[in-house]
Amino acid sequence: TQTHTDREEAMESSSRPVSENCLGWAARDPSGALSPFNFSRRLPGPHDVSYRITHCGICHAELLWTRNCFGTTKYPIVPGHEIVGVVAEVGSSVTRFKVGDRVGTGNFVNSCRDCEYCHEDMEHCCAKGTVWTYDAIDFDGSVTRGGLSTHIVVDERYCVHIPEKIPLELAAPLLCAGVTVYSPMIRHGMNKPGKSLGVLGLGGLGHVAVKLAKAFGLIVTVLSTSPSKKREALDVLGADQFLVTSDKAEMEDARKSLDFIIDTASAYHPLDLYLPLLKTSGVLVVVGAPPEMKFNPVNLFMGLKSICGSACGSIKETQEMLEFCAEKGVVPIIELIPIQDINSALERLENNDVRYRFVVNIEKSLVCEC
Repeated sequence: TQTHTDREEAMESSSRPVSENCLGWAARDPSGALSPFNFSRRLPGPHDVSYRITHCGICHAELLWTRNCFGTTKYPIVPGHEIVGVVAEVGSSVTRFKVGDRVGTGNFVNSCRDCEYCHEDMEHCCAKGTVWTYDAIDFDGSVTRGGLSTHIVVDERYCVHIPEKIPLELAAPLLCAGVTVYSPMIRHGMNKPGKSLGVLGLGGLGHVAVKLAKAFGLIVTVLSTSPSKKREALDVLGADQFLVTSDKAEMEDARKSLDFIIDTASAYHPLDLYLPLLKTSGVLVVVGAPPEMKFNPVNLFMGLKSICGSACGSIKETQEMLEFCAEKGVVPIIELIPIQDINSALERLENNDVRYRFVVNIEKSLVCEC
């Protein structure tokens, strides 16, 4: 286990002057438009892994942060937190990776390493503040920059191995979308065969949730306002049932039929429509990011129901999820694009016009000559 001293060594290496050695695409203002941007990555420290990025998935968070939706964005911002690639260099004290390994990084790249959560393999809940993969202030004072770039340097503690059975471009979305649904499924017992799960929203998170749930042996119902998604949900993703949430008769018939609901929707939606679908002691887990959520507490009292939230997952969970997906053949459905198409892709993402996750082919479309 790395110590506070290890982190200080890494900070010392990151403070060395470095020329602009990385090429990325950055947004420079709240328009969110991305364009080429040269910047500096730190030199690898003793515990660092430096790797050539091959692919980077595009999450809904990219829209929120590049457009300063929370009022905290530090421009210029290089987004991307579903990052995979091949190790090019390792620090002198690295033990888990070697040059040539397939490697990935998800939502965060550092934590305090000293708090109770870091000691319990819950770095994403760090009491002193998890350092997110982009637009965050690292412990050395630098601003983190994400995966829409040619390479990245990350402490080995915050890297995962990509199983050989999963193509790199398909592994990228699993580092956010995959673990974001996997983590609460494990935590709340949604991996028990025969249990019933409702998946609300059939996008980047939702379609992976359906695939994972089926791999766990659950009975899966997709909840959607769009009847046009029924064939895709049943025939392509393998869901057992499809429920049109605007159909009052269907919703009434489905009352108390679900042990769990995973809510992946990012648009506003009243929870009172969905809580009656839960059985007694049922759990609704929110993993999407709508602007607000409203519900009548009576719908919780009557039936001992729970609402909880979840975001990303730990490094340990991420590695476990990748191994599970490799074993069961669970991979996302993606659209592979060159980085030159990133702005149009973000516009399509805003309009829910993607099946189901954009992945940028960094190695084929972005070359650093710096």
